[in-house]
Amino acid sequence: MIVKDEEDVIARSINCALTVADEVIVVDTGSSDGSKKIAADLGAKVYDFEWCDDFSAARNYSFSLASGDYVMWLDADDIIEEQSAQIIKELVSAGNFDVAMLKYVSGNLTYYRERILRCAMDFVWQGAVHEVIAPRGKVIYSPARIVHDKKKLGDPLRNLFIYQRLIARGVSLDERQKFYYGRELFYNSMYSQAIAVLQEFLNGDGWAVNKAEACRTLYFCYMQLGNQSAALGCLARAFVYLPPRAQDCCILGAHFLAGDNLSGAEYWYRRALDCPESEEEGGFVDGDFSGFIPAINLAVVCDKRGDYTAAQRWNELAGSYKPSDEAYLHNKQYFLQKLDGSRTSP
Repeated sequence: MIVKDEEDVIARSINCALTVADEVIVVDTGSSDGSKKIAADLGAKVYDFEWCDDFSAARNYSFSLASGDYVMWLDADDIIEEQSAQIIKELVSAGNFDVAMLKYVSGNLTYYRERILRCAMDFVWQGAVHEVIAPRGKVIYSPARIVHDKKKLGDPLRNLFIYQRLIARGVSLDERQKFYYGRELFYNSMYSQAIAVLQEFLNGDGWAVNKAEACRTLYFCYMQLGNQSAALGCLARAFVYLPPRAQDCCILGAHFLAGDNLSGAEYWYRRALDCPESEEEGGFVDGDFSGFIPAINLAVVCDKRGDYTAAQRWNELAGSYKPSDEAYLHNKQYFLQKLDGSRTSP
């Protein structure tokens, strides 16, 4: 683990790690709170690392300290659930892999990360921000989950400033880092700058999954700037790199619904339900886009047509995904009233 000022959550994460690991290594990058003492009191081996605007450098140092056959990384606000801990112990005990990809869960988003790695393979982290290890050797996908449970907001400008300091020093960003730099610009509402960086990224040889995601980000950038035509063009360009994902279909469904084009909206929301998302394909997956969101919006489409029976069916499908959702519960009562009224009307 690499940490800084995580005294509110670090005990929770270390206690999770202790259920699966022979040793816990905490590399502190400059805490001014009690993180180091808490970690040491729990039995972790604590080391200092002088921060240098490079997450990979810190992670590589932490990996160099590991003495086991396998090394696993965690962030201070990560949790290992009991069932996943058992799977991890069995996985490492068998020891027939070089890289174990585990599902990372952060709110509605899920995706696979390279989580447990064979030390003898000498894997190296790359990228100053959004660091990554390129998997090689025997790669397996495990059902074990790591839950990212953040308790405080981070500095929204931290990653952006790191990229800008790198550029100011004359460092050329590789294709992956261009993608993430463009996203950081977008997150900080610097839409024109994000467009320039992401368009340059699309002209390079980056990963197709990242290119499709860059097109979606460009869609939102252009929408923020009031250029709907350019936004839709960028979203359509995503289909050049990969088949439409459920999120793409929902974006298009929302576009047609906003224009009161009910046939177009229905088409794209139905396609979203037909797009099963797979974390193993890479990139982020939000399950709401392939279930709850298209179902509840199809209820809206049918309501606008006056077909309350169909609308109720779609709303019930939405409720099967999120039975306590306020919109579903409100619609449930609304459609019951509409259908009761139609049955008693002369």
